[in-house]
Amino acid sequence: MAYGESPQQGGEKPVTVRTLKRMKKNGEKIASLTAYDYPTARLAEEAGIHVVLVGDSLGMVLLGYDSTIPVTMEDMIHHARAAARGTSRAMLVVDMPFMSYQISIEEAKRNAARLIQETGAQAVKLEGGRSVAGTVAAIVEAGIPVMGHIGLTPQSVHQLGGYRVVGRGRKMAARLLDDADAIEQAGAFALVLEKIPAQLAGLISCRYCIPTIGIGSGPECDGQVQVFHDILGLAGDFVPSHAKVFLPAGDMMRSAIESYRIGVEKGDFPTEAECTRMDDEVFAEISKAEGSR
Repeated sequence: MAYGESPQQGGEKPVTVRTLKRMKKNGEKIASLTAYDYPTARLAEEAGIHVVLVGDSLGMVLLGYDSTIPVTMEDMIHHARAAARGTSRAMLVVDMPFMSYQISIEEAKRNAARLIQETGAQAVKLEGGRSVAGTVAAIVEAGIPVMGHIGLTPQSVHQLGGYRVVGRGRKMAARLLDDADAIEQAGAFALVLEKIPAQLAGLISCRYCIPTIGIGSGPECDGQVQVFHDILGLAGDFVPSHAKVFLPAGDMMRSAIESYRIGVEKGDFPTEAECTRMDDEVFAEISKAEGSR
């Protein structure tokens, strides 16, 4: 199967670590999308998405937090289990939430194992560069595939001073190159590059063998990842600068809900088509019995 096709156009061979490496080698772009539940994961699967990411962005998108920091292991396991039921071909990757891998390597391995064992995911993702390379290596050595994440790392948003582009200056650009090298050497199978200059993302993509997955980092990455709700306009008026609304589903859904409300208020819904009826003779008997009480 050509991996740019949808599952309906070809076979059902699962996407694996080897698949992504082969895609990079062949110059085939990797399409990744977040999903936090069964129906969105199923839609992503049916659309031919290669990697479904259960991101800790669910904290902001689904749970109403102002950052990813409050998201717990239990939150991630709950949502990843649901997403796993909607995928069979796409690779399912789950974010390790804040402080699930920073305290100790042993705890990081335990939490990574939980995410794999209790959800059915094929890999985990964690944020950071050289500072977490030892943790990445230990998790990989334990047999769990790891996707890295450098650049804007949302779990460090307070330290970074907000959600902004990272790596415009020489010092930070050099640090990002060093981080990419460390994560590749640690054995990660792919690397998310979030909100770094496009030229730098292109350099990292060319310099290193592991596939790069960009978000707000330009077209030269080996693939792209976007938040499901952003590309469908479900996040309200705010659209991140790196996102594109491919379908204004939010407006369409709001209009549908409004039509439902109006239909209820006017008595136009439900109609006979949405009702069920019992046999008239049975109803007559019930009514007669009730009337005799």
